[in-house]
Amino acid sequence: MIDIKDFRDVTLKDKAFFKDFFSKYPSEHSDNTFPTMVCWSEYAHYRFVNVGGAVIISSEIDGDYSFRGPFGEYDNSLLIDTLKLAKEYGTDHAYEIFDKNTFLRVLKYIPKDVIVPERDFFDYVYDTELLADLPGKDFFNIRKQINKFKNKCSYKIEDISEESLESIHKFLIKWCEWKHCEENSVLNYEMSALQYAVDHYKELELSGIIIKNEEDIIALSIYEELNSDNIVVHFEKGLPKCSGSYKIINNETAKKLKGKYKFINRESDLGLPGLREAKMRYHPDHFSKVYVVKAENIPDF
Repeated sequence: MIDIKDFRDVTLKDKAFFKDFFSKYPSEHSDNTFPTMVCWSEYAHYRFVNVGGAVIISSEIDGDYSFRGPFGEYDNSLLIDTLKLAKEYGTDHAYEIFDKNTFLRVLKYIPKDVIVPERDFFDYVYDTELLADLPGKDFFNIRKQINKFKNKCSYKIEDISEESLESIHKFLIKWCEWKHCEENSVLNYEMSALQYAVDHYKELELSGIIIKNEEDIIALSIYEELNSDNIVVHFEKGLPKCSGSYKIINNETAKKLKGKYKFINRESDLGLPGLREAKMRYHPDHFSKVYVVKAENIPDF
């Protein structure tokens, strides 16, 4: 029987362990990646336990615990132990499901009608070629805005390098001032996560591009491989100096990745109406879904 005291914080020192683990058991969702867990630890307090090679992950936001897994090879007794923890410590998001295999195994113990899709946290997954080419009438308005950007702003694209990291930090300060991060706790946490990613860019084995106008960074994209078919864009930011910076960084990122990855995962919309509308405008190929089970719907084992 595992205990919550067996869990420990996910830290940068766990990079080698999770790199090896995810190479054997590739993740299907952006929230189950090492950079997400370590960069957002101040907000979600990710912790994990390794039980005979299988991994169980917990998160805690404002005192609300969630559990996921086990991931890897395991027997049903470990799944039951995980559900017991979720029932004891969780509330509305006590147990989270990110993949079909776990969903099917959980059905043995929990009725399907109480396993609820959490639309706000569905990852948007796009066809890389479509995002790069933006073909047809569905993308007419986006192409029009990109062409307007190109006509008004000269720009160049660079890979993120160690030499550009200091300039990226200055860019992020400008972005936060524009967005008034100090007035929004979520933006504050996001900025902390992004700054951590930049500070540990090499150790986290991240990749990305920046767009410059007159030597000033006006947009950036930071991403990593999720699995052999998918890249996940963890962070994407743009400044209003040139209108359309978000659309151009989206498009240039896809062009960079075209031919290397079939899909681009652009994470969730967090239930924000404006962000959902913007993401749907790019016509996702599919979603990487999340399901949740409330503690009250987990049986007593």
